[in-house]
Amino acid sequence: MQSLRMRPRLLEENLTRSVIGAFFEVYNTLGFGFLEQVYVQSLAREMVLRGHQIAREVQVPVTYKGAVVALQRIDLLVDGRVIVEIKSTSELHKAAPRQLYNYLRATGLEVGLLLHFGPSARFYRMISTSSKMTPLESGKSVESVHRQSDSDSDAPGATHPMSNTSAEQ
Repeated sequence: MQSLRMRPRLLEENLTRSVIGAFFEVYNTLGFGFLEQVYVQSLAREMVLRGHQIAREVQVPVTYKGAVVALQRIDLLVDGRVIVEIKSTSELHKAAPRQLYNYLRATGLEVGLLLHFGPSARFYRMISTSSKMTPLESGKSVESVHRQSDSDSDAPGATHPMSNTSAEQ
């Protein structure tokens, strides 16, 4: 008798599936070699066509002991729930996941996607269960939200359950 293994449900599974599908649509249409802004604008357009709300270059203050010390910008915020960081380099810099992880920590959001428009399309799904900072809520002013930058696999609370794919998938 064959046992059925139930796979655990991913946080924001339907939303991240839609973003990843849009990522491959943009990659397969444009290919590799454009500047990051071209991919950000194209992905934002594709996500709107799919019925999502998009906020671009959301500024989030980083606070230290109650004082704002810097402002960071999120490439895309999808439906107020998933952060999308986009890179368009030949090789993905090792600090890119840390950047996304800290964006998650600073906003209090749990799910982020790092989309690499490189020689081959790759995506990385990141989860942060750390709730140190105030969550980003729809309609909440950017000034009331906290944000930072960066992420590696050794970051506490960070996981990379998905980290592959090519444009053919």
